[in-house]
Amino acid sequence: MAPTKPTNGPSMPSYKTNFLQACLSANVLTFGTYTLKSGRQSPYFFNAGSFQDADLLSAIAIAYAHTIVDFLATNPDIQRPDVLFGPAYKGIPLACCALLELRRIDRSTWGKVKYSFNRKEKKDHGEGGGIVGAALRNTNVLVIDDVVTAGIAMRETIDIVKKEDGKVVGFVVAVDRMEKMPGVDDDDEEPRPSAMGQIRKEYGVATASIVTLDDLIELLRSKGDEKDIERLQSYRDRYRASE
Repeated sequence: MAPTKPTNGPSMPSYKTNFLQACLSANVLTFGTYTLKSGRQSPYFFNAGSFQDADLLSAIAIAYAHTIVDFLATNPDIQRPDVLFGPAYKGIPLACCALLELRRIDRSTWGKVKYSFNRKEKKDHGEGGGIVGAALRNTNVLVIDDVVTAGIAMRETIDIVKKEDGKVVGFVVAVDRMEKMPGVDDDDEEPRPSAMGQIRKEYGVATASIVTLDDLIELLRSKGDEKDIERLQSYRDRYRASE
């Protein structure tokens, strides 16, 4: 393979670039060999649990907020969310910090939007129930989470919201891995959608991400990181989703 030449810089929006730079500098996004739940050997790993200080939380909050604003602007048919929902556990701080940043950007639009999250186990004392924060009944719910792999958590979240008589109007995640769902023979060449693509197809729910694997490769190309680029491109070509 011919050497990859650095470009003059990524053309993606600055909030995407800043988010990726923050992830790389804090080792939230790392390179190596990682075994995923699917059994695949991934050359990179994203751990939202590593956003452990205020500067990093600010970086991800800004990125989520701008992604949500762009997502709603480009999808005018989506009903305006009444609640931002963070699935337990990693989604909880993500939904909270995203909502605070949205309110800072546009108080008139987001100042009265609420947040909530689910408990892993329902309480039978105090306020009880399985939801903490805003009630979901008769609300439009935008779900905020970190990374989607097999889509199991997305389906569980849709079921949780539905049981509370709410409606999921969209999913926004940090990273779209752009890889097809696992098959019986995962090395087959059969086209399959990604988990996010399958959710869109099954439930008619729109989805968005702060960044994609393509964005990460673009950023690394601007830095001239040839070894990591080759590994990421090889992984993408092997497991690329059909949608």
